[in-house]
Amino acid sequence: MADKLRVGVIGTGYVSKNNYLPVLAQTEDIEFVGVMAKNYENAVRAAKSFGAQHAVQTIEELVDLGLDCAFVLTPKAVHAEQVSFLMNHGVHTFCEKPMATTLRDCSMVCELAEKTGRKLMIGFNRRYAPVITQAKEAWGGSMPDVIIAQKNRPQTEYHATLENAVHMVDLMRYFCGEAKDVKALSKYTDRDYETFTTAQIEFESGSSGILIADRSAGQWEESIEMHGLNRTVLVHMPESLTVVDNAQRHTTELTPLAMGWAKSEDKLGFSYAIRHFFDCIRNDTTPLTSPQDAYKTHELLNRILVSAGLPGME
Repeated sequence: MADKLRVGVIGTGYVSKNNYLPVLAQTEDIEFVGVMAKNYENAVRAAKSFGAQHAVQTIEELVDLGLDCAFVLTPKAVHAEQVSFLMNHGVHTFCEKPMATTLRDCSMVCELAEKTGRKLMIGFNRRYAPVITQAKEAWGGSMPDVIIAQKNRPQTEYHATLENAVHMVDLMRYFCGEAKDVKALSKYTDRDYETFTTAQIEFESGSSGILIADRSAGQWEESIEMHGLNRTVLVHMPESLTVVDNAQRHTTELTPLAMGWAKSEDKLGFSYAIRHFFDCIRNDTTPLTSPQDAYKTHELLNRILVSAGLPGME
């Protein structure tokens, strides 16, 4: 492998332009060789703005640039197809969540990663956010008795829980392990555009979890509350962490620590996830959010959706 990884990007939407492309443009040990978008003019603008060497119109052209790895930052409906093409052509791949829209396609992608031997990392960026890594450290390898995870936003969208709550489901697994039992409830007029989903989850570890995903909130708000071992850990995404025990209450505000300059790509974990992906390629190690681990998050989300009476991922 060359000193610098040759990197390509597919997708130039909001998340790409705000949280991935700025990081890649400033990463010194890579060569940003190409960007592709459904609209070629968007690829041209992104290449010019973020320093990619080429703008291309097709995934075939992107691979022909001689990539070591690529980022799939496109709508979820095309993830499985694009990831499969890249891995079949020897390209290590980072894919935004969800891995695919069905469990069957998720399973196919997992099997393909094992067959090709290519690194595949799923973009559950919240695990890499500083407040989450510090919250994980606060438990010291133990698990909370109770976890309450919320991600609430104004206005619904197509399959809102699949699109919006998957991060919280992943973090509940990250802190509490695998689920034993799930009971969920949703409100909707149209099952494809639910107003909210709530779920109670019993974990094999003995932990109990409550998920709240509302799409009629006043503003975007994301939080995790955990209790156990005479300790409370409160996370208010993306920058506040409070740890309480029987002796003290300590709150860390991350933006002031960065003198007000903390950016969303850092606070929400994107930059740390990107670095982790590159390190896994260079060191031949398994990503924290591997496809096999991510499959378990998708499987749990499917159980929640089905229990709530919503379209699942089957």
